[in-house]
Amino acid sequence: MKKLLNFLAGLAILTFVGCGHKGAELKAKGDEPKGDVSTYLQGAHMSVDDAKAKLSSGGFEVLNTFESVKDGNTIIFTCPSLKKEAAKPGRANIAVMRLYIDDETKTISLTNPVYFGRAYMQGDYNHATFSAISEKLVKIFPNLTPSKDKMKFEDLAGYHFTIGMPYYEDTEILGEGTNADLLAKLKEYQKGKAIAYELKISDDTTLVGYDIGRGTKRFVSKIGRENAGLLPWPIVVSGGKATMLKAEYYIAMNYPLLGMGQFAGIASIPGDIIKDLNKPFK
Repeated sequence: MKKLLNFLAGLAILTFVGCGHKGAELKAKGDEPKGDVSTYLQGAHMSVDDAKAKLSSGGFEVLNTFESVKDGNTIIFTCPSLKKEAAKPGRANIAVMRLYIDDETKTISLTNPVYFGRAYMQGDYNHATFSAISEKLVKIFPNLTPSKDKMKFEDLAGYHFTIGMPYYEDTEILGEGTNADLLAKLKEYQKGKAIAYELKISDDTTLVGYDIGRGTKRFVSKIGRENAGLLPWPIVVSGGKATMLKAEYYIAMNYPLLGMGQFAGIASIPGDIIKDLNKPFK
């Protein structure tokens, strides 16, 4: 209850101060974008099999397909450039991109490498690397258009939803122990059925996509199934800790147009997600 009240208090403050960021020291430079960057690149519907074939033909490695919402599937994929960037300290979350295929609305939606690259790489962001990945995706999937979801490029690296809300680096520790033990617990809990993908990034770091509870993930339909590709939830196992991006941050990054009222409507979800993802480590 205390967390809920604090959350709602923070939202009330938002009415007066607006969304916050601390990215002034990370302004765009060189050929980096100077204005808005779309969260997603969207296009015409295609089957999961066709999309996977296109990704593979373009040099991307498909890790798995995950049912993120009814009649909606997310293809999780990576490439050598993403894995190289993800191997840098604190950057594991950038190891994968996602292609969400919505069979209900007959659309596809790709995560924009430039948007999430800037957000997750922070000061380590290399525009040449991430713009090249984006260009490869546009070549593979022609006629993509920018999503209405977007954010100013300069705000991405230091973004948080509002006062009192977490930044990228404010991760939640789910478990501690050796990396091997933590990964074993994820695989042993419910016989590993919740694991959507596992990607070894380096000798010390593994990124795991994990399913949250059936009741918990209903929040996606409540705030907009068009961005359901944020699931499964990423868990980083590194340095003897299993961590996750704070839900308030991760949801807001994937739903940048989310309003104060909508966020208040899912105020209990961040706590529910932590409960779900803590279970394997108890």
